[in-house]
Amino acid sequence: MLLKNIQEWSLLLLIFGVIASFGNWIGYSIVPLSAIPGMIVLILICLAGLILQHVLPVNIPSVAYIGIIGILVSMPVMPGSEFVVKWTQDINILALATPILAYAGIAIGRSWTDFVKLGWRSIVVAMFVMVGTFLGSALIAELVLRMQGLI
Repeated sequence: MLLKNIQEWSLLLLIFGVIASFGNWIGYSIVPLSAIPGMIVLILICLAGLILQHVLPVNIPSVAYIGIIGILVSMPVMPGSEFVVKWTQDINILALATPILAYAGIAIGRSWTDFVKLGWRSIVVAMFVMVGTFLGSALIAELVLRMQGLI
C-alpha cells in the first residue's frame, strides 16, 4: 500500500515540478535546465515528508514534516546544505504556488456538492475573509512602502 502511495506521490510531484519549472521559466526567466537540481531536491523533500507522515505513529500533517526536513537540510551546520541552498535559490516561490493553487481550485471545483452543503453563510464568510485579507495586505504594503520612502 505504501509503495503504491509513493508511486502516486512521485508522479504527482513530478508533474508539479515540470509545471513549476515552466512557470519559473516563463515568469522569472530561469531556464528549466538550471532549475532541475533544485526541483529534484524539493521533490525529494516533499516525498520524504509524505513518507514520514505515513510511517511514524505521531499524527502530524505531512506539511509539518516537509517544513522540518526543508529547514534541516538547508541549515548551515548540515553537510551539503550549501548545495541545497545553491540549487533551490533559482526556484521562485510563486512558480511553485501556481500549480498547487490550480490543483486546489480543480479539487474544489470537483466537489461543488460538498461546497454547496456548507450553505450560503460559508460563501459570505469566505468573501469577507478574502476581502479582509486583500485589504489588510494592501494596507501593510502601503505602510511599509511609505516608511521606506518608496511611495
